[in-house]
Amino acid sequence: MTGTILNAITVAIGSALGLTIGSRISAKIQESVITGLGLVTAFVGFSNAGRSGNIIIPLISLVSGVILGELLDLDGALGRLGGWLQQRFASEGAAQSGSEGDHGGDHESRARFVNGFVTASLVFCIGPLTFVGSIQDGMGLAIGFQQLAIKSVLDGFASMAFAASMGAGVAFSILTILILQGGLALAGSLLGGFMSDPMINEMTAVGGLMLMGMSLILLDLKHPRMANFLPALVIAPVIVAAAAALGVNLYPL
Repeated sequence: MTGTILNAITVAIGSALGLTIGSRISAKIQESVITGLGLVTAFVGFSNAGRSGNIIIPLISLVSGVILGELLDLDGALGRLGGWLQQRFASEGAAQSGSEGDHGGDHESRARFVNGFVTASLVFCIGPLTFVGSIQDGMGLAIGFQQLAIKSVLDGFASMAFAASMGAGVAFSILTILILQGGLALAGSLLGGFMSDPMINEMTAVGGLMLMGMSLILLDLKHPRMANFLPALVIAPVIVAAAAALGVNLYPL
């Protein structure tokens, strides 16, 4: 859990700095920074997608995973969570504003909060460093903490840019980090020893493809419901494990 706590701290610091200096940064600079993050996200996603030893596995995982995610409406659930957090923790003045002229502003503020929370949660929590690093950190491996330390630095800078552009919702992605990465660390301590290299590689490849999807949002090219793809991260290693149990060779020479 040490790496997860470090990650939460850097995001908190980055978000606070972004909210503090955000008003002093021009809209053009904010837009350009987000675009830069989108390009880097696309590159990291592309690089990690190449970790797959058989592209059919990520393909099946993504298609079946997003079908399950759409049926469960995971994206909608994450959005509703963001909306609840906005209502619960928004400034008292905005929450108590009841005049008709403020209704449009309140709706816009809510949408901005939800967008910041959802976008930051996904960017910070679906990358390969999140899953591989958290599991290995839970297993007590030094490399796991090292990977999460690198991720923490990247997320700290990213949260600063996101908070300056998207507002306070970004800071509440700390909850997602603590829950998801903490859960993965716990899973790593219990089940990490059963994760083979091919299982980790295919999960990393799926995470890379999902990061490429997130880059489309950051670059404002398309807005896929990426949260609905999250089940694919579980399906990929399950496919590898099932094939191994059945004696099916997924990696022919």
